[in-house]
Amino acid sequence: MSLVWKLLRQHISIPQFLGFFFANLFGMSIVLLGFQFYRDIVPIFTSEDSFMKSDFIILEKKIGAGNTISGRSNTFSAAEVDDVKSQTFVDEVGNFTSSEYKVDAVMSVSGTKVFNSELFFESVPDGFVDVSLSDWQWKEGDHDIPIILPRSYIMMYNLGFAQSRSLPKISEGLVGMIDFNLFIHGNGHEDNFHGKIIGFSNRLNTILVPQSFMDWSNAFYAPNEQCSPSRLIVKINDPTNENLSKYIETNGYDIDKDNLNAEKTIYFLKLLVLMVMTVGLVISLLSFYILMLSIYLLVQKNASKLENLLLIGYSPGQVARPYQWLTLALNLLVLIIALILVWIVRRYYLGVLTTMFPEYEIGSFMPTVVLGIVLLIIVTVFNQLAIRRKISKIWRHEGNF
Repeated sequence: MSLVWKLLRQHISIPQFLGFFFANLFGMSIVLLGFQFYRDIVPIFTSEDSFMKSDFIILEKKIGAGNTISGRSNTFSAAEVDDVKSQTFVDEVGNFTSSEYKVDAVMSVSGTKVFNSELFFESVPDGFVDVSLSDWQWKEGDHDIPIILPRSYIMMYNLGFAQSRSLPKISEGLVGMIDFNLFIHGNGHEDNFHGKIIGFSNRLNTILVPQSFMDWSNAFYAPNEQCSPSRLIVKINDPTNENLSKYIETNGYDIDKDNLNAEKTIYFLKLLVLMVMTVGLVISLLSFYILMLSIYLLVQKNASKLENLLLIGYSPGQVARPYQWLTLALNLLVLIIALILVWIVRRYYLGVLTTMFPEYEIGSFMPTVVLGIVLLIIVTVFNQLAIRRKISKIWRHEGNF
């Protein structure tokens, strides 16, 4: 075999092999990165909300330009609520109740004031909140008010204040670090409460408080204010029922489209990843062609000498083995470097994801390693077979390159 190695070294074209190496590295990196990124990003869109079940929808009226129903209020009357309840695809309906008084809030983390703003509360019947009732209780005289915040609040804090001021990032497990002071004014009363944050919600864009607190506070701070609900929370027994969309469209209603948007996002993400991985595979195939062209040229340049080796007793397998080892080594080196590059890029974007989504759970890197090994085996097997076939042709004197 040493004779074959000597022949191999005589005609190796460094530019050709470098071209194969970098092209294959680029293609392999694209394929593996696309696969890993898809696995890492999809759970963000598919995870359910921590405090609202997936069979709940938020119903509101369409108000604005282009609406064929004009001049109507954006609130639901008692008759309209009863009509929603009477639909066969509806199991249960609850009203969103809004605070009718003034609320000023100061949010601090580790003694540092994060924001000071005027806010408002909303509540829904307790049965619609998927949280332990022991945490979601309030009675008159309590100073602490259980609160569910929109997740966008914590994302803004983690991306803005935490990074720029070297403050700790907040996750649901660290909500105790947040100091939420509430100042409520109305009906000649002014009181200070403490907001006890029990978590964050993806689907709610409002500050949610228990219904018991909302009923008491509206009666105490705004007894003369009565307002119909502008939104309904509806439990659906069959989300696929075509009568649901017909009913919503006919009555000029609108629904919370978070789940629908997430499905669309996932679809386009799949399409984008598929396109990127296809480009990577095409580049890898072109690099495979460059490698085989280089090996064929090597074999052809040494054809007469290799034929002599076959004539003096070397088997086709022995003659082909150095070329096969060369391709295996190149492919293995490409895989190792590609995995390192993907790991580095992944480490960067995971930092961004964990900042934006504190409860994001990092998945395993192993499936990408397995995919890389599978691609290595497939490419190497084709390399080995092609080289062996070329050597066999020389042995049988069957044609030239």
